[in-house]
Amino acid sequence: MKTVLITAFDPFGGEQVNPSWEAVRQLNEHIIGGAKVVARQLPTVFGEALTTLYAAMDALQPELVIAVGQAGGRADISIERIAINVDDARIPDNQGKQPIDEPIVAGGPAAYFSTLPIKALVEGIREAGIPATVSQTAGTFVCNHVMYGLLHRLAEQGGEVRGGFIHIPYLPEQAAKLPVTPSMSAQTVILALEMAISVALRTEQDLRLVGGATH
Repeated sequence: MKTVLITAFDPFGGEQVNPSWEAVRQLNEHIIGGAKVVARQLPTVFGEALTTLYAAMDALQPELVIAVGQAGGRADISIERIAINVDDARIPDNQGKQPIDEPIVAGGPAAYFSTLPIKALVEGIREAGIPATVSQTAGTFVCNHVMYGLLHRLAEQGGEVRGGFIHIPYLPEQAAKLPVTPSMSAQTVILALEMAISVALRTEQDLRLVGGATH
């Protein structure tokens, strides 16, 4: 049976929960599209997050890898298009590290594009009644760090395994503490991730749909 590795992060930035892990952990051991889903938590720490990710990839040999992270302030499921080779942390990570303008991989490419069928994922999630968009930036914190590191490792391995990153909004209980901040329930996020996995497993050629941005 095929294996899908899906990862999420522990809480950071003073939050008591991380919506990515609250959703992803509930998918562990599920069977989706004929594949077994295995969930793993990554530390919100530069360097260590990739060490943990690579160990899971080596142990599981997955057919597909999807990393998920919190994007507080976003209103929809954001399918990331690109990861850039820079760590530029606005806040410290969970071990107090705050790299500024440092490469993730010294001498590595400036950027990697997701190898997921990003437009098809957006379309499938929207068809499930859940708002979703293509995002043109994964930021420069640990989420982008993981996305770039994941795609770099997959490229080094020949590119047969596909991977990418999905950002999700705050949970309602997080947004309740912040004025006029969008949120999404864990159950809605879980449904969106199930759809994303299903679509990614069955879609070899991405759809050609508008998904760009004007700014």
